[in-house]
Amino acid sequence: MSVVTPSATTMSDVGGDSSATIDFGTSEALDKIRSLTEVGAMTRLLHECIAYQREVDLGLDSLLLRRPDLDRQLLSLHRSSHVLSIVRSDSDILLSSVQSASELADRVSGKVRLLDLARSRVRSALSRIDAAVERSRCFDGSKASLASNDYESAASFIRTYLDIDAQYMDSGSDQREQLLDMKRQLEGIVRKGLSDAVDRRDHPEILRFVKIFPSLGLNEEGLQIYVSYLRRVIAFRSKLEFEHLMEVTETATSAEEVNFVGCLTNLFKDIVLAVEENDEILKQLCGEDGIVYAICELQEECDSRGTGILKKYMEHRRLSKLASDINSYSKNLLSAGGLGSEGPDPREIELYLEEILQLTQLGEDYTEFMCSKVRGLGSVDPELGPRVTRAFRGGSFNRVVQDLTGFYVVFEEFFMVENVRKAIKIDEIVADSLTTSMVDDVFYVLQSCCRRAVSTGNANSVLAVISGAVNLLGNEYQEALQQKMREPNLGAKLFLGGVGVQKKGTEIATALNNMDVSAEYVLKLKREIEEQCAEVFPTAADREKVKSCLSELGEMCNSFKQTLNAGMEQLVSSVAPRIRPVLDTVATISYELSEAEYAENEVNDPWVQRLLHAIETNAAWLQPSMTSDNYDAFLHLIIDFLVKRLEVIMMQKRFSQLGGLQLDRDVRALVSHFSSITQRTVRDKFARLTQMATILNLEKVTEILDFWGENSGPMTWRLTPAEVRRVLGLRVDFKAEAIAALKL
Repeated sequence: MSVVTPSATTMSDVGGDSSATIDFGTSEALDKIRSLTEVGAMTRLLHECIAYQREVDLGLDSLLLRRPDLDRQLLSLHRSSHVLSIVRSDSDILLSSVQSASELADRVSGKVRLLDLARSRVRSALSRIDAAVERSRCFDGSKASLASNDYESAASFIRTYLDIDAQYMDSGSDQREQLLDMKRQLEGIVRKGLSDAVDRRDHPEILRFVKIFPSLGLNEEGLQIYVSYLRRVIAFRSKLEFEHLMEVTETATSAEEVNFVGCLTNLFKDIVLAVEENDEILKQLCGEDGIVYAICELQEECDSRGTGILKKYMEHRRLSKLASDINSYSKNLLSAGGLGSEGPDPREIELYLEEILQLTQLGEDYTEFMCSKVRGLGSVDPELGPRVTRAFRGGSFNRVVQDLTGFYVVFEEFFMVENVRKAIKIDEIVADSLTTSMVDDVFYVLQSCCRRAVSTGNANSVLAVISGAVNLLGNEYQEALQQKMREPNLGAKLFLGGVGVQKKGTEIATALNNMDVSAEYVLKLKREIEEQCAEVFPTAADREKVKSCLSELGEMCNSFKQTLNAGMEQLVSSVAPRIRPVLDTVATISYELSEAEYAENEVNDPWVQRLLHAIETNAAWLQPSMTSDNYDAFLHLIIDFLVKRLEVIMMQKRFSQLGGLQLDRDVRALVSHFSSITQRTVRDKFARLTQMATILNLEKVTEILDFWGENSGPMTWRLTPAEVRRVLGLRVDFKAEAIAALKL
């Protein structure tokens, strides 16, 4: 049991040391107490000693409170002492048993280790005995198989023997040398047999001997011989095909009889089948590396034979001369003396375009298939795919394809230009159509040419054709669109004798329709090319190039819309003089109305119906000949003309309150009529007039504040504060001082 000792007590001025402390209950404390000389210090120490005594009493009380628990615990320990004795006795017995078992385990484990070592040696001895027996069996088997010309079995026996020999390296030297002699003998036989089979083109025998090469450890040699054989077969078949093609070129009477596309197709088909059908044997020889080797070797045959076919095609079709003729023809068109010269026949050019497209697509499909085949092999070097792709793209065949693509661009641009010019030249009215034949014909040609360019898979070809299309649309085609609208005295021709001339009106409306539909077709063509390029071009760089070029088509759409707006304004300027006299009569109409006059106007409209009749007579007759968008735009331009003129007229009048109501009724009648004949909203056009009528309807000047500023609600004021004051000044009963006092 421990007693809690209270902390030391501090005493001031003891023995001259004000910071001295006393630890009550120690001998040092008695010495310090005896040295005290001052009553004050003694008194303070007495109080501290009393406090210390109280703390000791409290500690003792706390300890005494724990006595019953301690007594119970001691009694419990006393009662269980005999149990502890039993536990100790049992633990001694258990310790003795464990020590005995440990000693026994050590002796047994030592014997087990000796037994395991002996068993391992026995297994090794048995394995060597089995290997010796198996070697003898393989030796005898290879000798017997070689004697019976069973080369496959002989190769298998030799392979097994050499594998065992490499593992143990303890066979007799005589037997091993004899087996190596047999191996060399078999290699010679297999090489000779394979060579003879290749010469005879005996495919089953070739496969039989090639499959023996891996067993003899001649994998790479077998692969080289077999792939060389495949090349010879492909070269032989391609040669026969090419010779037959040459015979046809000498006797053919038309271009369709000479099938260069079929010849190139058969070459690619032979190469692809050589890889696909021999996939397993190539893997047996050198794994997936064998497939890569075969693809690269056969590509050399493609470069050789395919290049020959394409060069012969360009020579037979005289593409160089044709391209030269096209260039000369284009130059002659730019000179004054070359107007009568004739260029190549576009129909013949179209046949060549389709043929070139088929040849280039064949080359692209073949190259992509072979490169994807290499990329799909999982065990080869990941960098091998890009290297093979670069090798294919940089080969002689693909270089000739690039030359062929160059001819394609020249021919496509010529074909496009000639057909667009022809479409413009033979332009005519089409029955039951709002446009002339030129529009559909031109965009059909452009669509066909652009689609064909995209299908080549060559970004440069696409860019060249799109640029050519943009130039045609921006120059010759746009000039043709504007031609009808440039006629002098258009208004006089449109209203001959004061009456609308249907034929001339149809011609003008059709010219405007051509512009409207052309702008729509340009956007449609742009979208189609973007969608096709997204499917054809895998790289983002190529798509961005095309997208940048296509932005010029978007600009061309804006150009057509500007041309359309200019033509529409010209048409409105021809119609407006027919409507202006009716508008001029509005200036004579009074809006200082009495109740009787207001009621009379409700029965007999003073000018609105005459104005609408004038518009119906001079403008509505063009509706059947115009597209809905064009007619809406035409009406809105007329509305702009009406509104501006009416605003000027109304600003020159004087109004009574009933006159303001009359103006509101007139404006509502105009809005209602125009809303019924056009698909686009017209309320914004009449907003200023409507707000003028609202102001002129007010009971007093200050009522404008109920509609102005924060009180305007959803209405947006189109009139400025100055214009509002001016409109208020039109009321005969509003005082100028009240208007001037408004805070707008």
